[in-house]
Amino acid sequence: MKARLLLLGLQHTVAMFGATVLVPLLTGLNPSVALFTAGAGTLVFHWVTGGMVPVFLGSSFAFIAPILAAKEAGFSLGAIGGGIAAAGLVYALLALLVLLIGSERVRRVFPPIVTGPVIVVIGLTLAPVAVEMASKDWLLAVFTFAGALVSAVYFRGLFQMIPVLVGVGVGYLAALLLGRVDLTPLREAPWVGLPAFTPATPEWGAILLIAPVAMVTAMEHIGDILTNGRVVGKDFFARPGLHRTLLGDGLATSLAGLLGGPANTTYSENTGVLAVTRVYDPRVLRIAALFAILLSFSPKLAALLQTLPQGVLGGISMLLFGMIASIGIRTLAEAEIDFTHSRNLIVVSAVLVLGLGGAVANLGTVQVAGAAVPLKVSGMALAALVGVVLNLLLPQSLEPPELATEEERLP
Repeated sequence: MKARLLLLGLQHTVAMFGATVLVPLLTGLNPSVALFTAGAGTLVFHWVTGGMVPVFLGSSFAFIAPILAAKEAGFSLGAIGGGIAAAGLVYALLALLVLLIGSERVRRVFPPIVTGPVIVVIGLTLAPVAVEMASKDWLLAVFTFAGALVSAVYFRGLFQMIPVLVGVGVGYLAALLLGRVDLTPLREAPWVGLPAFTPATPEWGAILLIAPVAMVTAMEHIGDILTNGRVVGKDFFARPGLHRTLLGDGLATSLAGLLGGPANTTYSENTGVLAVTRVYDPRVLRIAALFAILLSFSPKLAALLQTLPQGVLGGISMLLFGMIASIGIRTLAEAEIDFTHSRNLIVVSAVLVLGLGGAVANLGTVQVAGAAVPLKVSGMALAALVGVVLNLLLPQSLEPPELATEEERLP
């Protein structure tokens, strides 16, 4: 029995591995720290939720864009960590709000017509990042993309569940054969060592740039918890409660930021493994978390990941970011949203245009420690906010207009 649990836990570690280490590779954070904070964050989540919800928390793709923006603005990795830690506190505030107003009202505020297009925005906003990396070496990008595609479509069993790892493996092997990998960092790295933690240093500029994204990822969290509950056959909104799952996610994200890791989020990859294996024991996910922590103490592994060429990262990113957008479309399809209703078209259109167009709402400035700090809501956060407001204000009961008959169209 114990050996079976260990094997199942290892499978979940494999499922989350590719996406968890990809985010730090794309943003310049440390992959070993990401593995440690993913494992530790998962254990924190299970502690907060009473060990009832079988989820794994890994690196969040929604934070890639704000982290890159913060780096371009000149903020240090410590300041970026402070912004991520503050995002976790936003989760905690949302958890308190959910506790006060009740989970059922939250379901009404964040229906699929809002969460679906927001998830589409998350994926498509990152599309230029994937294309830019792939353009560094299109040959490697094509090899990587093709490897992941074959794994996902034509393979069966375990390999069908790990297309990210297979794709990266194929791309990396091609890079080695073509002589496009510098193995010097790998040879010099020790086998065992502490992850290169980076302590957070809070700076208001980075906090205001990164923390508001938690408003968007909270919607992703709500969708993931609903999906996980459907797979397992339980209502986690009722028990342990959405407020507890939000708080667990927030504390895990704050822990990651304080140590220099990327923000955490509940992973759909592991929910997919649950659906395939039909083993819903939360202990399996905690075992996977322990495996992730053990892997984080190998600098040799971190060095191997950092030798991945940009073309390989770009090829796999094209698939992953597109899949994120596709999940948003699937959310709308599964909810059977009727687009003959004008209100539905308006809500989705507003979210897509504001989110993809990079709209910014300037709210003035606030004095912090004698300095004027600009307040603004932009991108995904603004799109999500407008989507929520429109969905609440526009009447639900309007029937779609009747199509004119042929006799009525004739003069």
